[in-house]
Amino acid sequence: MTTKHRIYSMSFASVYPLYVAKAEKKGRNKAEVDEIIRWLTGYRQAALDAQLKKKTNFEDFFEAAPKLNPLRSLIKGVVCGVRVEDVKEPIMQEIRYLDKLVDELAKGKAMDKILRT
Repeated sequence: MTTKHRIYSMSFASVYPLYVAKAEKKGRNKAEVDEIIRWLTGYRQAALDAQLKKKTNFEDFFEAAPKLNPLRSLIKGVVCGVRVEDVKEPIMQEIRYLDKLVDELAKGKAMDKILRT
């Protein structure tokens, strides 16, 4: 029996302010973080706001995502010491993709490069 990682049960809304703070500390903004999340998950802004208000956990947040972006497979690299393209568990890989995108934003990468356009 496999136990789920504890982040799966954590509220997305509890981590979201940390994503925003990381971006803002480097001169980026909340709108850019939201754009990244919408690009990755297919949520519209109102639906994203509703998920935050409901305090949906990470697992449900990604499972309920309207349309995970097919270009997310182009996200490569290391975040938190983990190579995102090598993560085998699907929900954990989505979480790592988001971590990597926010990391790229905080490092000053242009939005068109972050969003793989």
